[in-house]
Parts: sequence; C-alpha cells; structure tokens
Amino acid sequence: MPKYLLESEESERLLFRKLQPSDFEECLPFYHDPRSTQYWEGLPSDSEEACKVQFDRVFERYDNDLGGMNALTLKNSGQLVGICGLLVQIVDGVEELEIGYSILPKFWLQGYAFEAAQKCKHFAFQEGFSESLISIIHVDNVPSQKVALKNGMFLDKTTTYKDNPVHIFRVNQG
Repeated sequence: MPKYLLESEESERLLFRKLQPSDFEECLPFYHDPRSTQYWEGLPSDSEEACKVQFDRVFERYDNDLGGMNALTLKNSGQLVGICGLLVQIVDGVEELEIGYSILPKFWLQGYAFEAAQKCKHFAFQEGFSESLISIIHVDNVPSQKVALKNGMFLDKTTTYKDNPVHIFRVNQG
C-alpha cells in the first residue's frame, strides 16, 4: 500500500479507499461547478481536462509514495462524496505533509470535509508520519479555511504556492 494512504480506514459516515480510474465520471461534477475551482489559478478551463489532471496527479502520488487523495464514500450507500488525503508537498522549500480535501458540490455544508480532514489528522499523528500537518488554502477560500480551523489548525503564514496566494494552516501533534 502506498505510504500515507488511509485505505480501508473509516470515520463515522465515511469509508476511505484508493481512488480508481472508474471514479472519474463521479468526480466530474466537482469540476463542472465553477465554485469548486474559483479560487485556484492554473487549472485547465475544460472540466474534463481539469479532472484528468487531478486523477493523473493522484495516481502519480500513489506510484511515488507521495501520499494521495482517498476516495470518500458513504458507508450507508457507497456513493462517492469527494476525495481527501495526506499529501507530501514542498512549501517554501520545506517538505510538509498536507491534509487536502475536495468535496463534491451536492455534499457541501454537511460536515464531510471536516469529518474526513479530522480522520486524516488523527491517522497521521497515530502513525507517526509527522510532528505537524498543514493545509494549503487559497486566501479567498473561506469555506476551506473554516474546515481547517475547525480541525484545530491555526494560520501559520501566508505565501505563494503554485502561483496562487495561499494561507498555510498548521496543526502540531500533542
């Protein structure tokens, strides 16, 4: 199993598993909704191409032990809710472990991002992956910032990441 994946882990309402190529169609609505990507510059404007880029990156991460997004499915129905995971990132020249999350628009405002992010935090600290975790969030993405704050993170700094102005939220173990 690739390092940092939460494969076969679960939270109260969610099951975590590896993302599969067959999940592509179910993930597309994220890219069809302009609110999902409105904060991030540099993504392809075509929703299918943007989704393909995301999938390629997920599988590249799996292959190179750089963490990766897990598919999140509802325990009661198996329906895909979104993706969340632990990602090895380089921020300002420093390797960090990030909690990343993207929830499909029809599941927004139901607590799934927080539930998944919290599980990632507990799993990473339990497994001893890192003394601290970050979330890289565009300075204008208030909903994702609220998830990070609810997950016990604090605003550590503001910087530029992949040509985007971002806040780095951090949580330390302990």
